Amino acid sequence: MAAVFAIFIGIAGLASSASAQVSQPKPTGTPSPSSEPGPIRSSPAYAETLLRKTELESDLLSFSEDYTDQNPKVIDARFELATLSKDIDRLFAVRPDDVAKLTLALGKLIVRRAEIETELNRLLRSYKPDHPQVIRARKKAELYRDALKDILGGK
Repeated sequence: MAAVFAIFIGIAGLASSASAQVSQPKPTGTPSPSSEPGPIRSSPAYAETLLRKTELESDLLSFSEDYTDQNPKVIDARFELATLSKDIDRLFAVRPDDVAKLTLALGKLIVRRAEIETELNRLLRSYKPDHPQVIRARKKAELYRDALKDILGGK
């Protein structure tokens, strides 16, 4: 009887190890770089842009305690935050082959362009579109937009 019990335990042990082998998923191939945002998230351009975005979010939190939504500081911070969010989306649209373009200089260019666009928005709230300061700010913003187009392509 003990021999039969030992054989039964041996067979049960083999069956459980076989089922364990069957139930383990086989490793799949590595995902293509286009579906993996890792290289983009670790780029200097993304880090610089994310730093500024985080600073603006922090400012908005502190402004919410002291100011209304119509305060120019709040309006400017929200506008710049929206501009940076669009640019971060553009960074994630970069092809895997072009990840090397995402340098610190590009990140600074993105942050500076968002600041200039915010300044233009502020001037347009105060002056007419044909005011000399607005015209100057519009030209400056266009230069930064063109520079980003040259590097990232697209819109």
